[in-house]
Amino acid sequence: RWLQLKMAGVCVPWGAEACRLHFPIRRELPVSFALPKSSSMIVNDNLSAFLEILPRDLRHRLLNDPRRNQLVEVIMDLGRPPEARYLGERGGQYLRNIEVSMEELEDAQELVGEFGADNRAGIEGTLHRISAIRNRKGFIVGLTCRVGRAVSGHIDMLYDLLHYGKSILFVGRPGVGKTTVLREMARVLSDEFQKRVVIIDTSNEIGGDGDIPHSAIGGARRMQVPKPSLQHKVMIEAVENHMPQVIIVDEIGTEAEALACRSIAERGVMLIGTAHGEQLQNIIKNPTLSDLIGGIETVTLGDEEARARRSQKSILERKAPPTFYFLIEMRERDYWIAHQTEKSVDMLLRGRNPMVEVRKRDEEFKVVIERWKSYDGQGI
Repeated sequence: RWLQLKMAGVCVPWGAEACRLHFPIRRELPVSFALPKSSSMIVNDNLSAFLEILPRDLRHRLLNDPRRNQLVEVIMDLGRPPEARYLGERGGQYLRNIEVSMEELEDAQELVGEFGADNRAGIEGTLHRISAIRNRKGFIVGLTCRVGRAVSGHIDMLYDLLHYGKSILFVGRPGVGKTTVLREMARVLSDEFQKRVVIIDTSNEIGGDGDIPHSAIGGARRMQVPKPSLQHKVMIEAVENHMPQVIIVDEIGTEAEALACRSIAERGVMLIGTAHGEQLQNIIKNPTLSDLIGGIETVTLGDEEARARRSQKSILERKAPPTFYFLIEMRERDYWIAHQTEKSVDMLLRGRNPMVEVRKRDEEFKVVIERWKSYDGQGI
C-alpha cells in the first residue's frame, strides 16, 4: 500500500502531510519488495580485457582463481610483490613472491595507453580504470588496476525515489559502489523514464574509455572533461548547450563544483551526484561541500529567543535550501541510509535525531526498507 501511494504521488516521504494522513504506515513492519524478472542482478565485468594488461603469470593465476568474480583491484608497485584485493575482505593477497619490475610496468603502460592529467587511464570499450603513481621525475612506479563492473538491477535500492524527480546525493567512502550506481541510474533514467540525461564523465569512469560510451549507460549522453579542474565548467556547459533534464556527476570535491551544482539545481535540472564521505555529518562539517546541503552559518540569538529554545546564544543554522533533496549514505554496497536532506540537517544542527530510512538487501537479495528509524549522526 505504501509503495502504491508513493508511485501515485499521493504522499511524500518524511513530509508533514504524509505523517498526518498516513500515520499508521509509520508504525508498520519493514517493507520488502522483489525485483521484476527484467531487473534481476546481472554483472558484466569483461575481466578478460582487464587481465590482458597484467604480466602473464598474474593473468594465469587470476584466471584460475575461484574468487575472480570478487576481484576489486590489482596493485603493482615497483620493487614489491603484486597484490590482489577482493570484495568484502580486508587487506590484500600477494599473487607471487617475485617483485614487480620496471619492464612489467612499462608493458602495462603501453597496453593501457596515455594517462590523463589526473593520472588515470582506461581500457577502451570497458569500464576498467588504471591509476598511476609517479616518482619526482614523472616516471610511473606504481599502478592501481581497478576492475570496472556494470551491474544491472542495482537500481532497485532506490527505484521508488526516482519517481519524485528530485536531486540525489550519494555519500560513501571509496570503493563502496557509488560510480556503479550512477551508471545504472543513467541507464534507467534515459531508457525507462525517457529523460534527457547527460553524464559529466571527468575520468571516463562512468562511461568507459574511448569516444563511444559503454552500453551500460543506455541512451544517456556523455560529456568528457579535458582536465579535472574544468569539471564545473563542463557541468554548466551541459546545461546551456544540451538541454538536459538530468545531469549526473561523479566525485564532487571543490567549491567551484559545489556552486555549479547549486546553479544547475536552481535551473530546474535533476542532479545526481556523489561525494566522498561516510555520513551526512562529514558533509555538514566540510566547508568545501557544505553548500550541497544548504550551507552552515553561525547565528546569534537574542536572550529571549535563546531561553525559548533552551540553547546557547550562538547556534549553527542552515543558510539556504539544500542543492540535493535526498542524501543517501552508502555504508556498504547493500546497506544504505536515506535522508530527506533539509529535515535531517536541521535536526542534527539542533542536536536532535532525525528520522531516516534504512535500505538493505536480505539473504534472498530482496530490498528491505525500514522506515522512520532514529539516527544519531553516527549510525542507527
